[in-house]
Amino acid sequence: MARRGRLPLIFTCSLIVLGAVAVAAGARERDPAVRTPIPARTVSSHLYVDPTGAAVAAVRALDQAGRTAEATIVRRIAVQPVATWFTDGSPGYIARARRLVTAASAAGRTPVLTLYNIPHRDCSGHSAGGAASAAVYRVWVNNLAAALRGHRAIVVLEPDAVAQAVQGCLTAERAAERYALLRHAVAALRKAPGVVVYLDAGNPTWIAAARIAPALRAAGVGSATGFALNVANFEGTADNIAYGKAVSALLTGKHFVIDTSRNGNGPALRGAGDRHWCNPPGRRLGRVPTLHTGQPLVDAYLWVKRPGESDGACGPGQPAAGHWYPAYALGLAR
Repeated sequence: MARRGRLPLIFTCSLIVLGAVAVAAGARERDPAVRTPIPARTVSSHLYVDPTGAAVAAVRALDQAGRTAEATIVRRIAVQPVATWFTDGSPGYIARARRLVTAASAAGRTPVLTLYNIPHRDCSGHSAGGAASAAVYRVWVNNLAAALRGHRAIVVLEPDAVAQAVQGCLTAERAAERYALLRHAVAALRKAPGVVVYLDAGNPTWIAAARIAPALRAAGVGSATGFALNVANFEGTADNIAYGKAVSALLTGKHFVIDTSRNGNGPALRGAGDRHWCNPPGRRLGRVPTLHTGQPLVDAYLWVKRPGESDGACGPGQPAAGHWYPAYALGLAR
């Protein structure tokens, strides 16, 4: 997805200590084993690794071509649980969602889904599109919510949608419609007992906490599990934690998750005309996905943006948003 740079659970039931900590780039994560505020019925011992992901396919192709050194590097992405994105209403999306959660349940793991189909998506940016109308979007969300019912899932809802409404790229009428659609989506998804929902809230360099918090309330964060930060961006984890705490303080202590998929080297340098949000060079994988964050308000570090997939065709030879970008994947994982 494209991002514009500076614009870019709680239940009182018993909590569980999650199992083995994931491994990335040959190093074991050293977060302390702490109890998370996500309810035991919602998470399992591990997040789900989708075997149909682009990184998995890339490793297979590299192995078959005898490019074992490159396959080893890309495997650092392929072995990690990343979010599965649902971005349109193409035939089969309901069955795809149902297959995902069914397979995850059979494995005793919890999948992460990103829903990204809000009308007027990305304000005519590299990931422009979305549902054709509010009515179409409601049906789409209802269908996905029904597909998830009876299973555990973590849903990150509509990256950029709230921040762009605050940013002002929508008319007042469209912004009001967007907030209503997000409220509907949160309510529909939360009807499934095993589904937790995090409403996207941008990143620390985009919208000030005092402005994003009331917009999140208008979008239904009160009924959501919490909010998500840094999706498809590169801001450092510490900065996201500080920003998230500021937002949370304005939302009666809401919890949040952070996308750490590509923030291991922090944000790219900013300069005049520099598209530092779109496949910037010199970035690397961030902290591996985990529900053991050691931070009371941070429910998880997730890889929401799928590492190795392009932000957009914003430079020579770069593929369209969401398509596998082999050179970038190698750069991130090296």
